[in-house]
Amino acid sequence: MEQQRTGTPSRRPRPQAPLSQQAPLAKGALIEGALIEGASVYRVTARPGRTGQPDTPQRPGKRPAPRPPRQGPPVVAALRRLPNPRLTGLGAGLFVCALMLVIGSLDQLLFDGSALVYGLLFLPVSALTACWVRSADLVTAPISVPIAFAVGLIPITGGSEGTGGSGGLGVQIMAVVTALAVQAGWLYGGTLVAGLIATVRKIRLMTTRRRSRRPSGPPRRA
Repeated sequence: MEQQRTGTPSRRPRPQAPLSQQAPLAKGALIEGALIEGASVYRVTARPGRTGQPDTPQRPGKRPAPRPPRQGPPVVAALRRLPNPRLTGLGAGLFVCALMLVIGSLDQLLFDGSALVYGLLFLPVSALTACWVRSADLVTAPISVPIAFAVGLIPITGGSEGTGGSGGLGVQIMAVVTALAVQAGWLYGGTLVAGLIATVRKIRLMTTRRRSRRPSGPPRRA
């Protein structure tokens, strides 16, 4: 009888399962697979979120929302809401003359020709005229304002007689000249307000033009 052979039989290597049947790797894991091509070895880094793909730069996050602009004082905000027309020199003169004529008529009708009411209303009208005239005709604002002041005095000094009454045109002219001499303070005050506003606007315009003419880049060296 043949004796049985003793000893441990040699173990054969088990075949590995294909890559498709292997368990998926964790998210963001590093795959150090040995892809051998000749004598070179490559390392592949898994893309976060997907297995087996190279890493790619992530998109930057959302930018923070811009801060709302700071609001100025309520007085400045109220002034910005006002209409801002641009009148020519002739248009500004007609506007201020017509407005002062209406103010003088209402003053004579409601307040019996009060010099205080007429002078107080003349100041904001002078400021509006200097603000609404266009930049090319700023010099006309201090000229048209005193003319409008004299035009608005016609219904106040005329009274019930008015122009063409028993007093005549000469009496009316003398009454207007007398009122101008008496109310010279209001006349100079309104003209000064219009002149200051026109001067400030002119300086700002000249400064803006100088800044626009400056070269944006640094000067070139010779």
